[in-house]
Amino acid sequence: MIEINLLPGSGKKARGGRGGGSSAGASLGAVFAGIAAKIKDPYLIGAVATASLAVAAVAGLWFTQAAQARDLTEREQHAVQDSTRYAAVLGDRKKAEGQRDSVVRQLNVIKSIDNNRFVWAHVMDEIGKTLPAYTWLTSIVQTSAPPTAQAADAAKPGDKTAAKPETPGARDKGAAAAAEPEAPVMKFHMVGNTVDIQALTRFMKDLEASPFVQNVQLVKTSIVQQDGKEVTEFQLDAEYQTPEPGVIRTVPVSLSVR
Repeated sequence: MIEINLLPGSGKKARGGRGGGSSAGASLGAVFAGIAAKIKDPYLIGAVATASLAVAAVAGLWFTQAAQARDLTEREQHAVQDSTRYAAVLGDRKKAEGQRDSVVRQLNVIKSIDNNRFVWAHVMDEIGKTLPAYTWLTSIVQTSAPPTAQAADAAKPGDKTAAKPETPGARDKGAAAAAEPEAPVMKFHMVGNTVDIQALTRFMKDLEASPFVQNVQLVKTSIVQQDGKEVTEFQLDAEYQTPEPGVIRTVPVSLSVR
């Protein structure tokens, strides 16, 4: 049987096309086979896994730090708002504390003056009661410093002292001692004359026995001329003593209203 080819060259092209397709398929298969062979390499698998873990870790750290940064920013904003809100309150508190300290100082000064206003009255009364006959005083002078604002401030509450462990009872006693300023001891010097040295001895003993006077000391004695007669001039030092509460007798004062 005879076949006639009406399209010259079509058979060669067809035959060539079929051969080229098979060659391309073979080359692609070889490439995929090479890739598959390389993937089976354990070092390559470890490198790929390590890179993946590193990327995941970096991403996780970035998200975590971003969240922390947002949280810190919010906290900073709240802190700034609170500081602005309470700035006026803190200023008022500081001003009130300053006024309180000023009032406490003034009260301590007033209290120290009030506690000492009857001192000389008691001292003069005790001297007048114990002074024997033929004995008289020529001068009485206070030798101690009078109470001042600085002395009252030194004993005001709120002094800063070193913190020490103590019991609740000791803490209460310490607070009471700090609230009550301790007044300085009032000292005075007396100069007088007597015609009887035994009267001077009796005067010193009676004055020492007084609940308002203590530490009566003889400083000096000398013979002087008084109106043409020899008398003994003496000098005494003494201190005021705070008596027991039962010694002082208080009397109510009534005022008539017109």
